[in-house]
Amino acid sequence: MDLRTTPPNPQRRLIFNESKHLGEQVAILSAARVVLHTLYRMIYPFLSVFSRGLGVDLAQLSLALTGRSLMGFLGPFLATIADRYGRKISMLLGLGLVIIASLTIWIFPTFPVFFGSLMLAMLGNLMFIPAMQAFIGDRVAYEKRGRVLGITELSWAIAFIAGIPFVGWLMARSQPDKAWLAPFPVIALFGTICLILIAWRVPNNRPLVPAQGSGIGTIRKMLGIGSVLAGLGFAISVAAANEVVNLIFGVWLEDRFALKLAALGAASAVIGISELGGEGLSALLSDRLGKEVAITMGLITSAVSTFILYFFSGSVAGALTGLFFFYLGFEFTLVSSLPLMSEVYPAARATVMALTVACFSLGRALAAMIAPWLYHLGFLFNLIAAILLIVSGYILLQHIHPAGKDDLDARNGEIQQTTA
Repeated sequence: MDLRTTPPNPQRRLIFNESKHLGEQVAILSAARVVLHTLYRMIYPFLSVFSRGLGVDLAQLSLALTGRSLMGFLGPFLATIADRYGRKISMLLGLGLVIIASLTIWIFPTFPVFFGSLMLAMLGNLMFIPAMQAFIGDRVAYEKRGRVLGITELSWAIAFIAGIPFVGWLMARSQPDKAWLAPFPVIALFGTICLILIAWRVPNNRPLVPAQGSGIGTIRKMLGIGSVLAGLGFAISVAAANEVVNLIFGVWLEDRFALKLAALGAASAVIGISELGGEGLSALLSDRLGKEVAITMGLITSAVSTFILYFFSGSVAGALTGLFFFYLGFEFTLVSSLPLMSEVYPAARATVMALTVACFSLGRALAAMIAPWLYHLGFLFNLIAAILLIVSGYILLQHIHPAGKDDLDARNGEIQQTTA
């Protein structure tokens, strides 16, 4: 196991075809992300199962999910570990935290431990994913980087297509009072396998261009730019619109159609397929249509699907159709918005993206607080809230503009002064 740091070499940029091991490394890292995303996402479709198993109500459980989402604000600070000590070190630490969190829940199955372990696992995610993306950025030429990063991003959908049904199968084969615990030792096992493979097969490279300055002045400067603020508000609105439905769809399906665990897992697979389709369609169409047009189409799809959920939810097929298009529209919107946000402040692109991710977390946290309360009033109120948030996202989209050359030159000078 080699933990030595590969020195930066700006003169030699590895591309996909020049590294005979890169394909293998991408496969290992993608598998690790499937494990992480399965742990992150499995609570949503089985919310009632976790609630009963832990002996808490939905409000208490949503509080734990809110706390987990708020941990996303630590992401920009945790990313410095990968910059200072190497990408591999950060990935191993992050995956190790996820393994420890899963085992702790399994050994000490109480709500306080569950709450704390969710926070610990989220810290692991925040350490692993940025380090993995930076690793690929270091080793893959820009012209090919989108394809390689896109392969790893498919893990988000694959977790729902394969991971969540597997979790449902594990729960269905367990004693009813212990069903919620069944996934955790399995996740710890697969996480350990991925950790060993990363330690064995992935080098520990550092960034080619070291970061300068603390970044605090840069963030303060960015928050005075209207396009950046609009983009961050857009991220909050879109994430909240998704979460206000995402948090309770499993409870709604169970209440309305009395779906069993295996059926809920299958419903999650339908959503995973829709997300996979959204990611693929965005990669295919966003550049051709233009980022703003593509995002607008995604928002419209999500809004129309809420009407499908309400007016055609008399059957399981109608409900799953509505959920399919809701998640398709959201994923298409999210993926299409990333390149737009990366260009609103090119002089500090990484910081903008870190703030965007933090705002996605904030949107999810806010929605997690209100979603159970809205559901007590009726599922219709969750759908109305989603539509209002989608509309606010569209309004904010009109104020997000890519930076022109003059803006880039001016802002680059400001950043250099700020970080000097």
